[in-house]
Amino acid sequence: MKYLLIMLMAMMPFAAAEPNGSSSPAIIPAPVEQVNSSMNMAQRRVREAAVKISTGGGGHGSGSYIVYKDAHLIFTAQHVTDGPIGSKYHVYKDNEMRLATLVWSDADADMAVLHVSEKFVTISPMKWSPQNRTAQVGTKITYSGYPSSHQLMTFAGNVAGYADRARAGKHIILNTYGWFGCSGSVIYTLSGDIVGILYGVDVEYYPDIQVQENMIWVAPIQRIKIDSVMNRICRGLPEGTMRACR
Repeated sequence: MKYLLIMLMAMMPFAAAEPNGSSSPAIIPAPVEQVNSSMNMAQRRVREAAVKISTGGGGHGSGSYIVYKDAHLIFTAQHVTDGPIGSKYHVYKDNEMRLATLVWSDADADMAVLHVSEKFVTISPMKWSPQNRTAQVGTKITYSGYPSSHQLMTFAGNVAGYADRARAGKHIILNTYGWFGCSGSVIYTLSGDIVGILYGVDVEYYPDIQVQENMIWVAPIQRIKIDSVMNRICRGLPEGTMRACR
């Protein structure tokens, strides 16, 4: 680990000495993100709706910005937002930040939903479009998240199989990439339907021999009942405040 940190430090930019007589440093424009035309519209929208969630202490997880009627929500993993219901979390996308409230969580399935009272301005959310049934083996998927210290990255893969978890039932195993920081990423089909929420990476019991980074655990989206989520949000609100509460 120490060698990795040394390498990262060596890659940090250093400020060049300013020439005599210069009134201000040169402004270097931020690079424009280039997206290959082979990425379809749903994949682009998934990438745009991906957000980073601060867990405090410098840690983070990932999530997806999703709209249900006029309710603006963040879907993520429970271990990313593991405080009590009502806890506040900072949610980021590029230079925009919103404060979101934890309104629903399921520790057994490792899923959580936060409510954003003030919607994002610079990004568009995905629509609430869950699959009716657990995704079939071979289903092609896409997701975008923030692994480790990297900026936003987009991944592809497919449903490889299933595994049972105590008290949580059948969960989905993907063949794709996942790492620290990707927890909470929402998995979508290539048509934009929600498959589930990423929460874990299958690691070999003997890490000095092998580490599996392509066996990714996903909680099926069917575990989340949107009516239960909305009941938590609408409780106590004045009548007519939100269309989603009617």
